[in-house]
Amino acid sequence: MTYYLLKTEPSEYSFAELQKDKKTVWDGVTSPAAVKHMREMKAPARLIIYETGSQKRAVGTATAVSVDPTDPKNPKLEIEVGKPLDKTTTLAEIKANELFAGSPLVREGRLSVVPLTKEQYEALAGR
Repeated sequence: MTYYLLKTEPSEYSFAELQKDKKTVWDGVTSPAAVKHMREMKAPARLIIYETGSQKRAVGTATAVSVDPTDPKNPKLEIEVGKPLDKTTTLAEIKANELFAGSPLVREGRLSVVPLTKEQYEALAGR
């Protein structure tokens, strides 16, 4: 099992919209490092959805339903909504948690697809 955090700007596509849509194709990722992470993703990866902008917090879960990495610049990632988190976790709380000290989430703030360890996923998902 693999784990990732996907960042989204809620004014462009929020977790609430994903809940309404149930499934979506996650696209618009342009950072070479983020695209690399998407290409490495294997379904059914467990995902944390993180809203940027004024929110800056982990808000829900999702699952990678399918990953087609054949286009090197724009891999196709279909995700399915999971559940809203019982307790959202802010960026400040993430940065204060030593579990994330070496995480690209903290080191590379603009990275939109971030690999997580199982322990990091569970800390954010409240498990």
